[in-house]
Amino acid sequence: MNGLRPEGDPRPAAQPQPYAAYGTPRTRVVHQPLPPEQPVDRPPRPRPDVPAQGPGGGRAQRRKAARRAARAGVGVAVSRLLGEVFITIGVLMLLFVAYQLWWTNVIAQQQAGGAARSLRHSWEKDGGPDRDAGTFSPGEGFAILYIPALDVRTPIAEGTGKHQVLDRGMVGHYGGGTLTSAMPWDKRGNFALAGHRNTHGEPFRYVNRLRPGDKIVVETRSSFYTYEMTSRLDQTSPANVDVIRPVPRGSGFTGPGRYITLTTCTPEFTSTYRMIVWGKMVDERPRGRGKPDALVER
Repeated sequence: MNGLRPEGDPRPAAQPQPYAAYGTPRTRVVHQPLPPEQPVDRPPRPRPDVPAQGPGGGRAQRRKAARRAARAGVGVAVSRLLGEVFITIGVLMLLFVAYQLWWTNVIAQQQAGGAARSLRHSWEKDGGPDRDAGTFSPGEGFAILYIPALDVRTPIAEGTGKHQVLDRGMVGHYGGGTLTSAMPWDKRGNFALAGHRNTHGEPFRYVNRLRPGDKIVVETRSSFYTYEMTSRLDQTSPANVDVIRPVPRGSGFTGPGRYITLTTCTPEFTSTYRMIVWGKMVDERPRGRGKPDALVER
């Protein structure tokens, strides 16, 4: 038995073990420290945001990165500058279009309205017969044109100069050189007028809407002259001066008479061709007798 020996046994008695009374002795586990981990010779992983650097190349890489960043910055600045330039050009173009299509009409209509009032005032102040053709200076107003069907009321001035007459919202009388035409008070002839179809008052914007029988009235110092629209030529060359002859070619008139011709540019917003409208006089009424029926019925 554990811890007991027969009498006379020369071996020394065994010393009691600490765990003998409890069965099989427990094995004492001694933990030995692990050997230090040996470093593994692996190349470092490159970071995506940091350029790889070779031996002695860190400074060079940084310089290259700085140059690339500088070039990128210049490109961005140039792109922004070009964008701002294009935006500015676009805004200026829009302003120019607005000026042409809207503001020129406002200014021209104001100028034409002032010219009409001044003309009426001069007639009331200084009455008398109408003057002979050719006695008006270029740009001088001498009559007022009415087209009731189009709600047009605008002064008529001598000449067809763009800056002196047409751009001021007035209608111009062909009265110079080989293009001289008759006056309304002439006993026969063709009273020929020109006017803008677009911008600067655009008095002839809708002359293509006139129909045979529509009235065209011209008021002068002494009288109202009423014409009746008869025909229209939708397109012809600007060099076709036969349309304003005393007996205009293409109008359908076959002999001398008292006619009116309206000329304007076509198609709209271009000056490639001319549109022509013709009419014949149907009534002459002294201003002292009041307005003609075409104006009273408005």
